[in-house]
Amino acid sequence: MDGGGNSLPSVAGAAATKRRVCYFYDSEVGNYYYGQGHPMKPHRIRMTHALLERYGLLGGMRVLRPSPADDRILRRFHADDYVAFLRSANPESLSDPGALRRFNVCDDCPVFDRLYEFCQVYAGASVGAAKELNRGHADIAINWSGGLHHAKRCEASGFCYVNDIVLAILTLLEHHDRVLYVDIDIHHGDGVEEAFYTTDRVMTVSFHKFGDYFPGTGDIRDIGYGKGKYYALNVPLDDGIDDESYHYLFKPIMAKVMEVFRPDAVVLQCGADSLSGDRLGCFNLSVRGHGECVRYMRSFNVPLMLLGGGGYTIRNVARCWCYETGVALGVEVEDKVPDHEYIGYFAPDYNIHVATSNMENKNSRKSLDDIKVKLLENLSKLQHAPGVQFQERPTDMDFEEENEDQEDTNEKNDHNSDRDERPES
Repeated sequence: MDGGGNSLPSVAGAAATKRRVCYFYDSEVGNYYYGQGHPMKPHRIRMTHALLERYGLLGGMRVLRPSPADDRILRRFHADDYVAFLRSANPESLSDPGALRRFNVCDDCPVFDRLYEFCQVYAGASVGAAKELNRGHADIAINWSGGLHHAKRCEASGFCYVNDIVLAILTLLEHHDRVLYVDIDIHHGDGVEEAFYTTDRVMTVSFHKFGDYFPGTGDIRDIGYGKGKYYALNVPLDDGIDDESYHYLFKPIMAKVMEVFRPDAVVLQCGADSLSGDRLGCFNLSVRGHGECVRYMRSFNVPLMLLGGGGYTIRNVARCWCYETGVALGVEVEDKVPDHEYIGYFAPDYNIHVATSNMENKNSRKSLDDIKVKLLENLSKLQHAPGVQFQERPTDMDFEEENEDQEDTNEKNDHNSDRDERPES
């Protein structure tokens, strides 16, 4: 594709072009709490928002409050009984241990206060982002509270309850023939891959730690099934991968994906647990290296959704997603973090960019070459398939069509009028 892969600072070419960006944020999101000691902290979304505000980035975007996803939207992917369970679940009435086991609600995925409301908020934001792209109201749509890629049709998994990504992709498919999903979280994007494993309308590409590591899926040999064969790409990586090694794979693989699959829209899950120093991670990416993936996908000038995901050293999550919002806007944010209510988290240097560690990179050049050759070979099989026929909708996805006449409240909830409101502390 013309312009694909040009670096953002370039004054010429598609990558330097200003993009219309919308950003979904609910000021309540930082109040949801998984429980004491749990690594998933929605508070990181509020910290990110506070940085965006202080850097002046909100002024370059349309800021929208999400409309909560109702049961009808959630049931486009999730089973009725699972949605009903989430709706009724609260910490004071956990009287059915069988249901907890059945829906995999456990230590990793606890029942906490206002759980269902939390799911409605982050899923509603991702579906709203998809609608903005569908309507042509934005070139890039951002929801840092989304990206919960492990949730399955009938169960919670890996801190994820509702799979907002699947719901967003289903919404995009109403107006786009082909949607590309790219996952740079350290964990395999198993829930999204599973949902679209048998369709040729959605290609899933996941770069992740593979081996003795949650969720244990994402082998390079997992390539899709039936009409979806070769439409799932898995990039299995080892501990300590750095920026150079990561992009040695990411850029040629994604260039070939864009050439062969020709997506009408791209969803990029930007899980920040692939950063160096993450509480649960074992990769060694810098904020700049992580953001380079966003920069590269932006350069193809295809409608783009940016979602959050993992990330458990929350000061680094906020650094990363603030920087990547700047990338979306075509702005290089200053390294020195401005004074704001969470400035103490960024001591002692108070910088956006922090040094990576000296951990060993266990990804040899030979192993990277082997992965690259195998995946490019798989992609070449798509390239030479005569006249690939795309299905009208994902296989085995029996979902209701949205009522296009239903009033959407996102525009009513535009935050532009109250950008100066600070999030509650």
